[in-house]
Amino acid sequence: MKRLVMGILAHVDSGKTTLAEALLFETGTIRSIGRVDHKNAFLDNHSIERERGITIFSKQAIIKTDDIEFSLLDTPGHVDFSTEAERTLGVLDYAILVISGAEGIQSHTETLWNLLKRYKVPTFIFVNKMDLTGTDRHAVLCALQQKLDSGCVDFSREQNHKFYEDVAMCDESLLQEFLENNSIQTDCIANAILNRRIFPCFFGSALKNDGVNLFYEGLKKYTVQSADKTEFGARVFKISEDNQGNRLTHVKITGGEVNVKDLINYGKNSEKINQIRIYSGTKFNTVDKAYPGMVCALTGLSGTFPGQGLGCEKDSKRPVLEPVLSYKAEFPEENDLHTAYLKMKILEQEDPSLKVVYNERLKEIHVWLMGEVQIEVLSKLIKERFNMSVIFGQGSIAYKETISLAVEGVGHYEPLRHYAEVHLILEPLPPESGIVIATDLSEDELDKNWQRLILTHLAEKSHLGVLTGSPVTDIKITLASGKAHLKHTEGGDFRQATYRAVRHGLMKAKSVLLEPWYDFVLELPSALTGRAMTDLTQMNAEFGLPETDGEYSVLRGIVPVRTSRDYHLTLNNYSGGKGKFSVSHKGYLPCIDAEKIIAEINYNPLSDTENPADSVFCSHGAGFTVPWNEVEEHMHLESVLKTAKTDELQPARVKESISRIVADKELMQIFERTYGKVKRREDYLLHTPHTTEKKNTFKGKPLPKGPEYVLVDGYNVIFAWEFLKNIAETSLEMARDKLIEILCGYRAFKDVELIVVFDAYKVKNNKGSVDKIHDVYVVYTKEAETADMYIEKTTHQLAKKHRVRVVTSDSVEQLIILGAGALRIPASAFLAEVRETEAQIRKFLS
Repeated sequence: MKRLVMGILAHVDSGKTTLAEALLFETGTIRSIGRVDHKNAFLDNHSIERERGITIFSKQAIIKTDDIEFSLLDTPGHVDFSTEAERTLGVLDYAILVISGAEGIQSHTETLWNLLKRYKVPTFIFVNKMDLTGTDRHAVLCALQQKLDSGCVDFSREQNHKFYEDVAMCDESLLQEFLENNSIQTDCIANAILNRRIFPCFFGSALKNDGVNLFYEGLKKYTVQSADKTEFGARVFKISEDNQGNRLTHVKITGGEVNVKDLINYGKNSEKINQIRIYSGTKFNTVDKAYPGMVCALTGLSGTFPGQGLGCEKDSKRPVLEPVLSYKAEFPEENDLHTAYLKMKILEQEDPSLKVVYNERLKEIHVWLMGEVQIEVLSKLIKERFNMSVIFGQGSIAYKETISLAVEGVGHYEPLRHYAEVHLILEPLPPESGIVIATDLSEDELDKNWQRLILTHLAEKSHLGVLTGSPVTDIKITLASGKAHLKHTEGGDFRQATYRAVRHGLMKAKSVLLEPWYDFVLELPSALTGRAMTDLTQMNAEFGLPETDGEYSVLRGIVPVRTSRDYHLTLNNYSGGKGKFSVSHKGYLPCIDAEKIIAEINYNPLSDTENPADSVFCSHGAGFTVPWNEVEEHMHLESVLKTAKTDELQPARVKESISRIVADKELMQIFERTYGKVKRREDYLLHTPHTTEKKNTFKGKPLPKGPEYVLVDGYNVIFAWEFLKNIAETSLEMARDKLIEILCGYRAFKDVELIVVFDAYKVKNNKGSVDKIHDVYVVYTKEAETADMYIEKTTHQLAKKHRVRVVTSDSVEQLIILGAGALRIPASAFLAEVRETEAQIRKFLS
């Protein structure tokens, strides 16, 4: 039997649940179609869901016809519960994306599409509500192809020559088959869908059961079951509790099989499965065995969590969506706060995005939530589950912190008859990386069991930053050194040393405050565009030029959550209800007003006794506390990050560079604008590690002597670097100036001749020009001469006697460069090199 897990997703009010009802009815799973507005939908069966008329919890239904079994997972469509929808994506074989034919592609639709792309889920599209007046099938299909993917193909029409032609255009192998046979085999189309090269689109009305049968036939015809794994594997996507209080672990079996009373080993746990339940709506059947492709609920497992892999399965990726607002939970005086906290932690196990935090110092419980609707639902859920009333205070922005440079953190814990010392390396990671934990320590230096214990302590706690006391993120923490005592070390000693080492590193590091940002789409009458752009500028938004769509204008960009939380109300007032402000989670970026926010929060890391950075040492039989900034003078192990020796070949060049910067007032202003006030130091030399050159065992062509030349294709780099591209959408001149400013700083610390070339070939009667700005040559090509042509010509001349690197991502230009004997550097790689140079500059200026 073919078993597949199918998820159904949509922007709220697109008719997702109605389509699920129609599919269940069409296949004979239910006898009558329920309706959301009648509060009798088969899958929206929770009292809160029926009261609000929206899906809040993901539900399962089983569809069986012939030799096919679909496990249909209905997910929430409201953005406040989108984290619940994302958790199901890791277990899906296929997805159904429902789009309203009347509303078209909405903001949350694009968010879901990006998630489906990230999780590589093959997707069928059902365009619903096509019975409404004004819907245009062709217009919707064009929008799908333009905004989602060009592989969106209409599958609801007759499969004639035009259909096969459209399908063939999505894949080269399909095109070859079409040219040879004038048709394409079904299994070839199904494989293209499986590999996300084709996205079948069907049109209809779920409410009137129009087009639903054709859609289901398409699902049966064009889906493929992957080969089963022989080794047991399962992925957890949901934790819940039944009416009797039994903890349910909802999983998809990905390989092998699992039986009742089987022993499951995961993490530190080893537990038996008591029951295997197959749910369909609120009802379930118990089975003795579950096979690959089945979705079931297991009882008996007490420590599982959503996203966890069991057996041969690894844990899921870190979720993209996360709450950006923090709310204080206030309980009546008769409720014990600690008991309330433990109850809330049960809900956090079921929905990890809640992030329930108890502040011991303030005696407060804080919860991270997505929005106002989730607050209302959570309040009712707490009352229903635990018979406790709760009021949530006004939401505040959920900030995070990270670091900008690598540091070593040391934690020492040595009261009398206790001992542990831990050295950790904290390194910054790219945005959205989360916390990565690793070890780089030999078991000869510290026993394996102690190392495991340290890694466990690193993972078990949400570590707080030192700027605002917010959780840290985008940091790699590596265990680099450690020491235990044969007699006196206990497990708790390493917990204390580990926590203190993290905190010590954060106190030493240059921390960066992060705040959440939204991707936004603002639609409003064209006459109000000026007002909207002024508002967006005041909100510190980054946006492009307005797009015109009939009498309306559309603005797209990113904006801090902090400045835009209530903008939909402002927009509604000045647009008379005609404007629409749609947002989706972008991620965490550096805070715009960091100093102001830090001052407002007024967090003192030295007063946070729950997170000490100090260490405890022992002398004369008694423990004593050493302040964090003196710990390295007392530590027992050597520092891992030793100060690099000065490279003997570099001081003269670096000193010359710095002298030139100090002497040039305008260049000095650029540096201070970029890196802050420059502190004059007597020892102003950048230190670089000693390197030992390896001698080649072969004789090659000697490198040209003389200076190295770097040629930069200006506009190619501007549109390859995302932050410059965003600036260019507003002002190309500003982006050009910013690039030149960055290159000036780079040139000042590099022993290269730098030439940046900008196209001006379309400017009439232009004779071209070459300007020199702080030793950077800025070239504007003449009429009818492109940047490619100039770079090709210059490369041929320079490469004969000099080393030449050309920065570009142009594939045609790459061939020309290589042919001329130059080295081509992609724009992305050059950006990394520039960032490294900036890091060196900041390190020197600190």
